[in-house]
Order: sequence, then structure tokens, then C-alpha cells
Amino acid sequence: MDAMILSAGLGTRMRPLTESIPKPLLRVGKHRLIEYHLHNLKIAGISNIVINTSYLADMFLDVIGDGSAYGVDILYSHEREPPLNTGGGIRRALPLLQSDPFLIVNADIWTDFPFSQLHVPGFADGCLILVDNPAHNSDGDFILTNGKLNIPDAEIASQTLTYSGISILRKSLFSNTKEVNFPLYSLFSNSIEGGKLSGRYYKGIWHDVGSPGRLEQVTTMLDSEKLKSASE
Repeated sequence: MDAMILSAGLGTRMRPLTESIPKPLLRVGKHRLIEYHLHNLKIAGISNIVINTSYLADMFLDVIGDGSAYGVDILYSHEREPPLNTGGGIRRALPLLQSDPFLIVNADIWTDFPFSQLHVPGFADGCLILVDNPAHNSDGDFILTNGKLNIPDAEIASQTLTYSGISILRKSLFSNTKEVNFPLYSLFSNSIEGGKLSGRYYKGIWHDVGSPGRLEQVTTMLDSEKLKSASE
């Protein structure tokens, strides 16, 4: 299976740290944020990886290169600024993704999710990994009922979960849109209406590294784990 790491964002919420470097290349503990994904994808047996870029795109080539240093093969899908949003960026990169379905992961998350466990049921356009609502998204995104996703309403808002930025999607999800710049959420909504989007709840470690404060929190967590391991 191929994977795509969404890396084309401008990183505005992470400024001033991203004034001279793309957010996925920021260091979190010992490694750069995107390097954790490359490592975990390799462990999962996924070696063909597409990275979409826009802001300071040349830095990815300089730092990550073709992936050989990580034991993977990387292709780049470059988007001119401004980037094409999540859905548009994936749609543009589809010719570079050989597998169907394919894995998607946001570059700006830190997780121990085992990518090898991702699969999509036969009825579905894709499967989204959901997590408990973090403080910055307390209202959540979706309701998970018997393995299917639904849009929350006022009566069941307390049951919401947050989309983790990890999913496995079929290319057919993108076949009915001709838009160039659009959010992935719009395709999710259409698929949910047809009862064709599945989900799975994950209770392991997951952090949205979307701001300097949250970056510091993950760094502190990793430093704490390193000290704990050294003392054992």
C-alpha cells in the first residue's frame, strides 16, 4: 500500500517557528516531525510515499531527499502557493499513488498508531481513525456508530470524536469532483450521506502538533519517556 503525508500547509498557527522552515520539518525531540511518520510507515511495511509540498518546498528535498536515508521511496507533489487544501492536494497527487486504497496521514500529528492495522471495509469509500476530542477541538468532528461515521447533531453532540488525520481512502472517493482547491471534509460529508464512510476509534497516543504550545507539550512528553527508559 502507498501512503501520502500531507505537508503543504503554510504553518501559520506555528509562527514564528515556521517563518523559515515548513512545519513538518520542525524538530520534536530528537527527530523532525515528518521523520516519525517515515519511520513508522517503514515499520508497517509501507515504502512508497508521496509528500505534497508548497511552502518552502525546496527544504523537503534538501532535508528528506528521495527517502533512501529512511529506507523508503519518496515522490513529491508540488503545489504552488497557496496550497490546494487537503482534498485538492490529494486529488492532484492521485497519479503518483499506485495503490488503491491508499493511506493518508497529516504531517502535523504525533502518534503511535500502528499503520499496518489500517483497512477499509468493502462497502466503504474509506476508513477514518478517530480519537478523543482534544481541548482545541472539544466539539469533535464525527459520531461513530457500529463502524460507520455520521455527522453529529445537537442531541448526540456529547458522543463526538475527532478525526485524527489518519485514514485509508479509495480513489473513487475523488471521482465525482472536478474542483481543484477543496477541503477533504467536503468529500467525507458526501460519503457519510451515502452511508459509505467507516471509522475506527483509537485510544493510543495522539497529538495534534499545530501550535508552538502543543509542540512543546509533545517535546516534553518525549523527553520524559526518554528519561524513564534511561532509568529502567
